[in-house]
Amino acid sequence: MEKMGSLSLECINMALDSYLEGRNVHHETRRISQEIMGLYDEVGNLTFDMILRYQPVASDFRLIRSCLEVSYGFTRFGRYAYDISIVRDMFGDLSECRNEVIYTLSGEIKHMINLAIQCFATLDLEKAKQLRTDEDLVDKYYNKHLPMLINSNTVKCALADALVLRYLERIADHAAFMGESVNYVVTGQRRFQ
Repeated sequence: MEKMGSLSLECINMALDSYLEGRNVHHETRRISQEIMGLYDEVGNLTFDMILRYQPVASDFRLIRSCLEVSYGFTRFGRYAYDISIVRDMFGDLSECRNEVIYTLSGEIKHMINLAIQCFATLDLEKAKQLRTDEDLVDKYYNKHLPMLINSNTVKCALADALVLRYLERIADHAAFMGESVNYVVTGQRRFQ
């Protein structure tokens, strides 16, 4: 799980930085994304093995289930990072694009992934709640800026930014869900009270 977290963070950082700096990294993000998928399969096998061998009690089962959910979230981070790098590769030179909201949300997304990793590693409920608050912020940016792209002077920039904004919004959703998984492990409840 720890390796999946660090690979997810590396992949997201690489994709976002390359998008904003105009570099092509889709081969690297694809490789890392596939590595994360391989680790996801290992987590699935281990959790199945733990259920069969040890007959876990309810609290153990919640942890096992949450490990599967969180590891799936890591695979989504890798896939969205790859998708972002493909946008950069597909659209080519985006230096004329302003990308202000992408810059802002990139920092927030990187923070959320770090927080999700820490949250799960320590089962910290305060960090888990913070992820929900951060996800609400990302949604506000998304809902405010996506319609503004309709009036963009450059179709290429508007399309590229719309795609990346959507991927960032989905990443935020998965990070917030990881926080809910932590709440489930600790309290047995999916939603925060």
